[in-house]
Amino acid sequence: MNIGEFLDQRRENWQELERMCNQFRKLRATRDASVMIRFSELYRAACNDLAMADSYRLSPTTTAYLHQLVGRAHNQLYRAQRFQFQEWWRTIFYSAPKQIFADGCVHTCSMLFFGTFLLTAICAWSQNRFPNFAEFVLGQEAVDELEKMYDEPLDANFEHYILMSSFYIRNNTGIGLQCFATGPLIVPTLFTLVYNAAHIGTAFGYMARSDVPQGENFFPFVTAHGPFELTAIVLAAAAGLRLGLGLIRTNGLTRLDSLRFQAQNALPVMMASVVLFFGAAFTEGFISPSAIPYIFKAGWALASSFSLMVYFVVLGFPRGEPHAT
Repeated sequence: MNIGEFLDQRRENWQELERMCNQFRKLRATRDASVMIRFSELYRAACNDLAMADSYRLSPTTTAYLHQLVGRAHNQLYRAQRFQFQEWWRTIFYSAPKQIFADGCVHTCSMLFFGTFLLTAICAWSQNRFPNFAEFVLGQEAVDELEKMYDEPLDANFEHYILMSSFYIRNNTGIGLQCFATGPLIVPTLFTLVYNAAHIGTAFGYMARSDVPQGENFFPFVTAHGPFELTAIVLAAAAGLRLGLGLIRTNGLTRLDSLRFQAQNALPVMMASVVLFFGAAFTEGFISPSAIPYIFKAGWALASSFSLMVYFVVLGFPRGEPHAT
């Protein structure tokens, strides 16, 4: 092969690829489909040229130049995308809430959890109609322990409630992770969700009874962080359930590909759950155990519930999208 002809034929493509690499270094360089297709073609051609240069033992200068050019092109083609605030904002406040709002797994887990929570809370509160309901669900020992934990008012032993906050954060986060981790099995996720909803709802209903004085200490502690924490548990379970359905309803894909696809759909749900767990942890660590007036804690709970309603319902509700599912 004539080395001179080889260099003359390829050098123009190398120079074009080098120019494109220089352009891509700029923050606002054009990267539409046609440009990227041409860039990919030049990159593959340069890789072939480099292999040929090594095979035919071309001059070290040419080989080194091609190594550098191919390396630059590779980094531009496969580099991590720059952070784009506009795209980030659209994903978090447009795409994610709409996807979560339309997710059937979120609907199912929400109805199961909050339905069980309300039903057991009413039963535990209605002592005349359902006597000893709390003892039946929680057990007498757990009921006695619950009363003992809230014997003291919040301002009487702040360290005691800080320790309780740490326990509840670990416990409730563990519930969410357990619901997510057992998602591929489906049944354990739903059982864990309903089981914990029944226990939490029963505790709320029992402490709301007029003959349980410890309720005066219980509700100032749990009111503030309740909306974030309970919603986070539901979302974690929904994300796990989404993975489980991916193994059953493959829609023509292999089970592994279906699982990967559903994992992408579950990611916004799980990320929302993580954010809410962080919000609940902050609230439970600094606001719930404090001796600030209950009206402030109730206001925080209302503001939390309102923000959840705006994000998941107002932003998530499909408008002008008749085919949204």
